[in-house]
Amino acid sequence: MLSLNRYSRGMAKLLALLLPFAILAQPASAATPEASAIIHEMNRVRANPAAYARELETLRQHFRGRLVREPGQTSDRITNEGVSALDDAVAWLRRQRPVGPLNPNGRLALAAGDHARMQGPRGNCGHDGSDGSSPLDRVARRGLSPDIVGEVIAYGPDTARDVVRELIIDDGVADRGHRIAIFDHEYTRAGAACGPHAAYGAMCVVDFADGSDSSRIASIY
Repeated sequence: MLSLNRYSRGMAKLLALLLPFAILAQPASAATPEASAIIHEMNRVRANPAAYARELETLRQHFRGRLVREPGQTSDRITNEGVSALDDAVAWLRRQRPVGPLNPNGRLALAAGDHARMQGPRGNCGHDGSDGSSPLDRVARRGLSPDIVGEVIAYGPDTARDVVRELIIDDGVADRGHRIAIFDHEYTRAGAACGPHAAYGAMCVVDFADGSDSSRIASIY
């Protein structure tokens, strides 16, 4: 699955989109994660990636081929890559240096919420709003003009921990764009919003931005 991780002024960059594991014999949950807890969990990963790698590694024992069932779950989830995506995430985290914290930003949270409210009731997926807006558009509408904006979306997980775990593991995402976005040192602000989703039960949007508010066009990689 293609992932995208940035928008810069005047030019679209890749953002990240995460569809949930297929769930066997279990309806989508109506619960939604606490948005502020997602930023807290991301900061935990950024501050100590090696420790988070050790946490993720404990999940390995719960895989049977492409199926995984963690303690407390009542049914299997089917993954795209099986344990190999988990192993890749663990190895990647062990190579990362700590990154400074993301500062919670209310305007970014409002922009994320705008997308969740547009998309969730319709059961849609992706970064384009029903009104044709991009993440950069939605952030601008909320009064920010950063050089770089990024967005990641997770559909299905119903706890902040599970949202961030799935973004880090990036099962089925060839370029691992979610974990790259989470560890991008240029992102210094973030806001999250979660809500119900007609198809997957829950969705969470996280919008990132650098610390600037200018008209300079950022260089892109």
